[in-house]
Amino acid sequence: MSEKSSPQYALETRSVMKIYQTDFGTINAVDGVSLQVAAGEFVALVGPSGSGKTTMLSILAALLQPSSGQILLDGQDLAGMGDLERVAMRREKIGFTFQANNLVPYLSAVENVELMLRLNNKLDKAGKLRARELLSRLGLAERLNNLPGQMSGGQQQRVAIARALIHNPSLVLADEPTASLDTERAYQVVETFAGLIHEQNRAGIMVTHDLRMVEYVDRVLLMQDGKLVEVYQTREEIMGLARGGKH
Repeated sequence: MSEKSSPQYALETRSVMKIYQTDFGTINAVDGVSLQVAAGEFVALVGPSGSGKTTMLSILAALLQPSSGQILLDGQDLAGMGDLERVAMRREKIGFTFQANNLVPYLSAVENVELMLRLNNKLDKAGKLRARELLSRLGLAERLNNLPGQMSGGQQQRVAIARALIHNPSLVLADEPTASLDTERAYQVVETFAGLIHEQNRAGIMVTHDLRMVEYVDRVLLMQDGKLVEVYQTREEIMGLARGGKH
């Protein structure tokens, strides 16, 4: 494992490549992507289907090894780690929310959130209290003991957000978190997510195809053909994208 430094950014990638060899030739799914995300910053990663954004998210989540380049999380290079080190880093330092929620169907809302603490051997009395407080802040005080099948899609997504944040990760990743929600619930989920990212000083990245949702982020990164081709960072630019996504 790389020696830990005091990084300027919570997350930094340097010339990340992911190359696949196929019967039809070489595909650069991710092609030299360099980006930085500070603690307390919420970033949207957007682009057309096949642009490489989902592959990039999998690399950032330490689920996929890059062909080359560096992924520095809290100053430690994920790409240079062995499998066991990468698994430990993913469990301790990274939080996830997915389009499909991936909640355990036979666990209650609070048990699903506590699961991340259990996996990190941190399920003590304070952790249990924090899980309940976080779900209550997300408007689920009356749903703590409900199973996922007893909750709406928006409520399930909020449980997933709590689960992603409960173990105090440095990096929180969201893959199309609003794809299965109606517009009103989608706005509520992303607004809540953004608020917690800022308040808890996490680095957050959301992959989304819905440009309406970018009004809640601090920057928008556009990928195309595996490359990072544009960065939108002023409120005027970001709101212009959001308005363009509203039909």
